[in-house]
Amino acid sequence: MNKIVKTIEAADILTVLGMLPHRYPFLMVDRVIDIRGDEHGIGIKNVTFNEPHFQGHFPGNPVFPGVLMIEGMAQTAGVLCVAATGTQPTSVFFLTIDKAKFRKPVRPGDTIEYHMNRITRRKSMWWFRGEAKVAGQIVAEAEVGAMLSDA
Repeated sequence: MNKIVKTIEAADILTVLGMLPHRYPFLMVDRVIDIRGDEHGIGIKNVTFNEPHFQGHFPGNPVFPGVLMIEGMAQTAGVLCVAATGTQPTSVFFLTIDKAKFRKPVRPGDTIEYHMNRITRRKSMWWFRGEAKVAGQIVAEAEVGAMLSDA
């Protein structure tokens, strides 16, 4: 793992791109704000109608796929892991999804906030509890696990 030179409190899109291997159309977080080590962070996703999944996911009634919200939670957690360790891994792997619930539909024009809180950490593996919120209301929640790897 390569050492990251600076400690960050927030990550704009260019910083996120430098920390995660994900790229369009699979990058589900636009920026991460309020980073407090690996303890807590808030990821932001601006949902637009231009995203490719809206062409086939409920045509005529666009709903942001719930599994992509879970992926956004995991990516936000990945940014927190990378920021906390100060290293640049080759990969950030998704380990687990538990207790996932979808509460309300998310539509184009919404802004999703991924509120992630660390549950525990063991070596290069982390587990987080997350809530996805739109306008302050929970739209999804889950527990996710992430692992940093050089493989």
